Amino acid sequence: MSSDATPDPFVERVTFGQRMEVLRTRRGMSRPVLAGLLGMSPSWVKQVERGQIQMPKLPVILRIAELLRVRDLADLTGDQSPSVDLFIGPGHPRLPAVRDAVNALTLGGNDTPAPRPAHLAARLATAWSARHKAANHRDVLGGLLPDLIRDAQMAVRQSDSAAERRAAQAVLSEVYSLSQFFLSYQPDSALLWRVAERGMVAAQESEDPHAIGVAAWLACEAHRDAAHFDAAETVAQEALEFLGAHRAGGEARVLAIAGALEAGAGFTAARRGDSGTAWGWWDRAKAAAEALPSGYYHPITSFSVPIMGAHAVTLAVELHAGGESVRQAVAADAAAIPSRPRLARHRIEEARAYQLDGQAETALATLERAHHAAPETIRYNGYARRIVLEETESRSPARRRRAAALADQLGLLAA
Repeated sequence: MSSDATPDPFVERVTFGQRMEVLRTRRGMSRPVLAGLLGMSPSWVKQVERGQIQMPKLPVILRIAELLRVRDLADLTGDQSPSVDLFIGPGHPRLPAVRDAVNALTLGGNDTPAPRPAHLAARLATAWSARHKAANHRDVLGGLLPDLIRDAQMAVRQSDSAAERRAAQAVLSEVYSLSQFFLSYQPDSALLWRVAERGMVAAQESEDPHAIGVAAWLACEAHRDAAHFDAAETVAQEALEFLGAHRAGGEARVLAIAGALEAGAGFTAARRGDSGTAWGWWDRAKAAAEALPSGYYHPITSFSVPIMGAHAVTLAVELHAGGESVRQAVAADAAAIPSRPRLARHRIEEARAYQLDGQAETALATLERAHHAAPETIRYNGYARRIVLEETESRSPARRRRAAALADQLGLLAA
C-alpha cells in the first residue's frame, strides 16, 4: 500500500484518529462541520485525527460515533472486545422466518387458491393496528409477516385480470412496507434494501398513488439513515411531483403520505444542517396535516396534526438546537400519539433534546418512559443506546446506577 493511500479502518491496524478521519471523509463531512456539531474547534478535530491528542473519553467517542453514523463502535475505536452496535439492534428471534418468507420463490402452490386482495388488505389493516397497540411490536409483526408475505406474493401470481393484479401488487407493496418496519435496525441490511426495492417495484406495478407514496417514503427513510442524503432528497422530490396531481380533491391517505414525504424532506435537510430548508419543509407538512379530516391519523407513517409536534422536536434535535428542541418537546402533545412504538420514538427524541440541553437526569427519565411505552423501540434505537452508554460513565453515582439499570434492560451490558 502506498504511503499516501487512504487506510481502510476495517482492515488495517490504524489509530483512533485515522479511523475517525476515514469515517468522516466517507460521510462527506468537513472538519469544521464535525467540530461544530461536537462543540469543539476544527484544530481539535485535526489534532485527534493526527494522533496529537489521545483518544477522547467514552461520552465524546459516542457523540462522534452518532454524528458519523457508526453502526458498530469497534469500527471507530478498533477495539473488537466487546463489540457495541449503536445503530443496529440485536437480531430478533423471528427474523429467520421473515427472511425465509422474503427469499422464497413461491413458484409452486397454485393448487391452493390465494386470498383475494380485499381479504389481504383487511389482514394488513389488522396487522398495522396490532403493531401500533403492541409494546413488543416486532414480535407481533414477526409472527404475522411470513404468512402475509407468502399470501400476497401468491395473490399477484394468481390474479385473473389486469385490474386484480394491480390491486394485488398494491397489497404486496404494503406488505413489504410493513416488513421494513420489522427489519429496520436489525443485522441484515441487505434484506432490508431488498424488501425496499421490491416494495417500490410492486407499488409502481400497482399504479396506486398511495402505495407509491408509501414506498417512496420508506425509501427516503432508508437512504437518510444510510447518509445517502442526495438520494433521499431526489426520491422525495420525485414522489411529491408524482403525487401533486392526486392531492387536489384526493383521499385522506394520499394527502397524508404526501405530507409525510414533506416532513421527511425536512429531516433530511436538518441532517445536512440546513435549518432554513428544514423548517420550510416542516411548514409545508404542517399545512398538509391541518388539511386532513379532523382526527385523521395515517396508519403507516403516523402522519397527523399531533405528530407534527413530535416532528418539530426531531427537527430541532437534528439541527443540534438544545434549547429549541426542549421548547418543542414541552409544546408537543405526546398524549395525542395513539401508537405505542411511535410514542416511544417520540420519547427518545425528547431525551435527545434534554441531553442536548444539559439535562441528563431528565433525559434518562424520558428514556425510561420510552421503554415503558415500547421496549422493542428503544432497544433498537441507536440514539437511545448512545445516551444510555454515555450516562453509564457519568460522574454522578445516581445517574450511573440509573443508566446501568436501563442498559441492562436494553441488553447493552451482556457479555
